[in-house]
Amino acid sequence: MKKVLVIFICILGIFALTNNRTKVSGDSVQEDIASKIIRFHVIANSDSKSDQALKLKVRDKVLEYMQPKLKNSKSIDESREMIRKSNSEIITIAEDVIKKNGYNYAVKTTLSNENFPIKTYGNITLPQGKYEAYRIIIGDGEGQNWWCVMFPPLCFVDITKGEVSYKETEKDMKKVLSPEEYKMIDNQISNSGNKNSIKVKFKILELLKDKKNPVK
Repeated sequence: MKKVLVIFICILGIFALTNNRTKVSGDSVQEDIASKIIRFHVIANSDSKSDQALKLKVRDKVLEYMQPKLKNSKSIDESREMIRKSNSEIITIAEDVIKKNGYNYAVKTTLSNENFPIKTYGNITLPQGKYEAYRIIIGDGEGQNWWCVMFPPLCFVDITKGEVSYKETEKDMKKVLSPEEYKMIDNQISNSGNKNSIKVKFKILELLKDKKNPVK
């Protein structure tokens, strides 16, 4: 009986140690990635079809305006400064799109660190955690959001076609991430291209993190 108890205690100890190492590794990867990118989110007034369609029209005009300003940005600091300088004009563009489409929603923007769940953009899946993000909030901001990565400038890849180019995404992300970090978030090479597998992997890390740091 004592031998069984000792074995059980040893198993629990190994599990706890592995659990803690996984959490630390997951936190470290997420924080390293987050320090190198700026996300872009456009949040709709509601989930109605008309509000969701309006959100995409705002997105298109803002990306059209920001593309020449950010597509050749060499650093996250350069992009951040350009976003701040362009904020007033972005609000004007968004308000103009909204007005031309027959709505009178207010527009609010923020550039701040926000907590996000696991999200996928094309072949990229980012783990849950805090990221710097530029957000355009339309009206009540209670609808689903569209998002992409503003630095490196993934938002501007195939903007006219509304498509995400794997090759361009890979090239731009590899400029700012280490090979190990890129491998962790790339659906095409992580887990044999199985997007569900990489989401499950990050979901496990998220659950381990939430045991001590619940997302509010």
